Amino acid sequence: MTSVKEFRVEREATADGLGVGSFVFTDDYSVFDWGKMPDQIPDKGASLCTMGAFNFELLEEASIPTHYRGVVENGDVLPLAEATRPPWEMAIDLTRVPDLPNEGRTYDYEAYHAAAGENYLIPLEIVFRNRVPKGSSLRRRSDPEAYGIDAAEWPEEAVDLETPVVEFTTKYEEGDRHLERAEADAIAGLASIEDLESLALEVNRVVTERADEVGLVHEDGKIECLYFDGEIRVADVVGTFDENRFSYGETQLSKEVLRQYHKRTQPEWVGAVNEAKAEAKATDVANWKSLCPRDPQPLDERALTAARNMYCAGTNAYTGQQVFEAPSLSSAIGSVQGL
Repeated sequence: MTSVKEFRVEREATADGLGVGSFVFTDDYSVFDWGKMPDQIPDKGASLCTMGAFNFELLEEASIPTHYRGVVENGDVLPLAEATRPPWEMAIDLTRVPDLPNEGRTYDYEAYHAAAGENYLIPLEIVFRNRVPKGSSLRRRSDPEAYGIDAAEWPEEAVDLETPVVEFTTKYEEGDRHLERAEADAIAGLASIEDLESLALEVNRVVTERADEVGLVHEDGKIECLYFDGEIRVADVVGTFDENRFSYGETQLSKEVLRQYHKRTQPEWVGAVNEAKAEAKATDVANWKSLCPRDPQPLDERALTAARNMYCAGTNAYTGQQVFEAPSLSSAIGSVQGL
């Protein structure tokens, strides 16, 4: 189980065969790696399932291999266009996810791959960036000159990159860790880091082109991948408002809205999270949450409504379909700006 979706397994994957199962999307949300937050955002799960399915079908049209099989309705697996209601379950091929042993913050990837063989989920997240918006981790880790931007410091406003940047982070460690290319290559196992980069750029191209068509800007995102029988396939979910950052005009259209809202309204909790992560790193503790003395507080009704409308109106706009009863995207964005 992840923090915002659950697994259903019909047939387990084996050493030489993919399994069959599904993601069941919930209305839970997570920020700052906390896991499940105190409240739920109505219709968020169906929004992510719809957008994810729409993008997987775009990738299939572009001949990009994925683990997607369709959306589930009344037990049947269907293309998104045949669903009669907003879906919340997605049928997928399953790969194997071996245990990743660790001692403190040291993880044994050799053991992971010894158990993985040639059918496994690659323990990386492959990140692509077209723009550097407020809140991007790139601002903390590097100077703008490294990306051809003529400025001593990052400007307050979002900055477009001349060409997309691809980066790699860990997936199964307690906190996401940015990786240099050589370490990412080792963690990828049999999968080629060059092939992962090329695949990420192709996914980025498809999602960016779709966003352009409907008047959105695709700022950044990530993919996860599986390796099976010598082939890399896109896994997990692609191009949603949780995995990717979009914008409409100058306003964020992504989970970043919730991150920034918590920074403004619950700074003590956000500060405690950052301090706990730093302490965990300094003391070689994997479970940083055990060091955090504060818990997040629920959102107020206005914030929940604005978040719901952002997810639903954004999905309607991106897919070009009236999937949800929701205000126009411009109205939903107005509510987000008012938070």
